[in-house]
Amino acid sequence: MLGMCRGRRKFLVASLALLFIPALTWLYLSVGSFQVKPLPLSPLEAQSSTPVGGAGERQALELRVRAVEEENRALRRELSRPPRSPSARHPNGGHRGNQSRTHSEEGTGDNEGQKAAAGGNSSDCVQQPVVDKCETIHVAIVCAGYNASRDVVTLVKSVLFHRRNPLHFHFITDSIAQQILSSLFHTWMVPAVKVDFYDADELKSEVSWIPNKHYSGIYGLMKLVLTKTLPSDLQRVIVLDTDITFATDIAELWAVFHKFKGQQVLGLVENQSDWYLGNLWKNHRPWPALGRGFNTGVILLLLDRLRKLRWEQMWRLTAERELMSMLSTSLADQDIFNAVIKQNPFLVHQLPCFWNVQLSDHTRSEKCYKDVSDLKVIHWNSPKKLRVKNKHVEFFRNLYLTFLEYDGNLLRRELFGCPSEADHNSENAPDAGGPAVPALRSRLRGADEPGERRLPHRLQRGTVLPCQPAA
Repeated sequence: MLGMCRGRRKFLVASLALLFIPALTWLYLSVGSFQVKPLPLSPLEAQSSTPVGGAGERQALELRVRAVEEENRALRRELSRPPRSPSARHPNGGHRGNQSRTHSEEGTGDNEGQKAAAGGNSSDCVQQPVVDKCETIHVAIVCAGYNASRDVVTLVKSVLFHRRNPLHFHFITDSIAQQILSSLFHTWMVPAVKVDFYDADELKSEVSWIPNKHYSGIYGLMKLVLTKTLPSDLQRVIVLDTDITFATDIAELWAVFHKFKGQQVLGLVENQSDWYLGNLWKNHRPWPALGRGFNTGVILLLLDRLRKLRWEQMWRLTAERELMSMLSTSLADQDIFNAVIKQNPFLVHQLPCFWNVQLSDHTRSEKCYKDVSDLKVIHWNSPKKLRVKNKHVEFFRNLYLTFLEYDGNLLRRELFGCPSEADHNSENAPDAGGPAVPALRSRLRGADEPGERRLPHRLQRGTVLPCQPAA
C-alpha cells in the first residue's frame, strides 16, 4: 500500500512538471520580448520619439527613403553640370598626361614651371594659342660647309615632315652650303616653302673681332647680327642650330611668341649642364650668366622689339667689357647672349626644356621627358654628335638617322586651304644647274633621290622609354 502511494506521488509530480515547464518557458519568453527594443532602421529613427510598433517602423522607413532620394537628386544635379576645362582645373593651364611632370622647374619660364609639374613635358592638355593655318612661319639658320649642310638637310626634313603651315627659311650660308641647299629645294619642289640666302662672308667683319674657341668657329657668332641681316620688316623668327631634330609641328613653337610679356624679346631654354655654374672642373671660369644660363640652340627672336632696344649696341658693349677679362668666348654666341641676359633679365622668356632637349655629355636632359610623346626638339649639342653618351642615345640616334635617309621628294604635299606659290624659292636662289651640283648632291645620298617611301619613326603617345625619369 505504501509503495502504491509513493508511485502515485511520483506520477503526479511528473505530470505537474510536464505541464508547468512549457508554461514557465512561454512566460519567460513573453516577459523578455517586452524588454528588448527593436533596432532602429536609420539614425533618423533613433533620434525620433515615435513609439515602437508597426506605424513607427513605417515612418522611419519613409524618412530613410526620402533622405536617399534627396542624395540621388543632388548627385544628378552634379552630373548634369558641364565638365570643367583643364584650364579651370589648373589655373596655369594644367597638365597634359605627361604635363603632370616632375621634370624640375629648370627649362620652364614664367608660370610654365607649374604647367610642367611632375613627370614629363608634353603638352596635350596645355591650351596653345592658335596659329592660323596659312600664317607663314619664319626660320633662320646659320649654315656653312659640307658637314653643316648635311646636318641642316636632316633638320629641314624633320621640320617639313611635321609642319602644317607655310614656311620661309632664311639661310646664312657660304657658297658651298648655298649651292647644296638651293639644289635640294629646287629638286624637292615643296609647296608653300620659300627660301632666302644671305652671304655669310659679308657678315664676317661684324663678328671677326671676337676671339672664339668654340668648334663652330666664326659662324657660331653670326646669330648675334640677325637683327641687321634679316629683312627690316620681319618681326619675329625662330633661330635654330643645324644639329637640331624636330619631333613635332614647328607651329607649336611659333605659338609661344603669344606668351611673351612686357619687354621680353628672347625665348630660350635653360642650359641643362652645369657649365655656367663653374663647377665642371677645377679653376673653370665661365662667362657670366643668370643661374644655369641659357642654351642658344633654339631661340625665339622678336626682331622689331630688339631693334628698338638697339640690340647691336647692347651686345657689342657687353662683349667688349667681358672680353677684357675673359679674353675669348668658349661657347660662341651663347656666352654673349648670356652675358647680356645677366645684365638685363627682363629680356628673356624662359621656354619649357622640351623645346631644346640637350644631349651633350653632362646634361640633365632626362628631366625634360618621361615618354616619347614629351619630346619636341632634340639638340645634339656636343662635338661627339651621335656618339654622345646618353641614357636613350639609341632612340635619339634612330630618329635622327631615319630623317637623314628620308626621301625629300615625299615631302611634296599641298597645304589645303592656303594659296600655293608657283615659285617655291626666292629670287635670290641661284640656278640649280651647273656641273658642281650633281657632285655636291651625291654627298647627300638619300636626301633628294626618289626611292621607296620610308616613314620616319613616329613618336607614339604613351610609349614609355626604358627608364625611370629623374626625380
